[in-house]
Amino acid sequence: MASFYGEDASKSALVNAYDTLLPTIAPKHKARLDREVGRNISALAAYRDAELILAYKFSREEFDATAIIEQAKAEGKLIAYPKMARNGAITYVLEDGSEPTEEQLAASLCFVPGLCFDAEGYRVAYGAGYMDNFLRSYEGVKVGLVRSLNISSNPLPHGDHDERVDVLVSDSAVWMCRR
Repeated sequence: MASFYGEDASKSALVNAYDTLLPTIAPKHKARLDREVGRNISALAAYRDAELILAYKFSREEFDATAIIEQAKAEGKLIAYPKMARNGAITYVLEDGSEPTEEQLAASLCFVPGLCFDAEGYRVAYGAGYMDNFLRSYEGVKVGLVRSLNISSNPLPHGDHDERVDVLVSDSAVWMCRR
């Protein structure tokens, strides 16, 4: 889906457009695309080398990474999920309730939620910028998991506070985002 230009080039317009489009995709087709994303993440060296995956609980029409997370667990990787403090700061907590060490975080890979991404790694998501605040100081590899139909052929609207992902993994390809 191409991004909008002019007055419609707002994040809220894009969220509304994707929220309308994505539920119309046949579940079998969506499942096939999701399996391909799962296969393609395995090709990413940063994924294979990571001992810790910073995951997310998907929301509405974001990519559902549940199957990929289950595969990562089966491969012996640790999984951590975001926890939001009252001030909006995000930290990650392992499934046993402990926090990852600095060493684990430095060598981790972070799945970044989003409704759509562009070639530079910018995204449109449901959040209010809390993930961008976390990503600003995150030193590991930032990965957008996305179906190819959720990759915009045009640049997405973004501001100085928006953080890009390093890699996009879709059903059709794995590629480094332009910098």
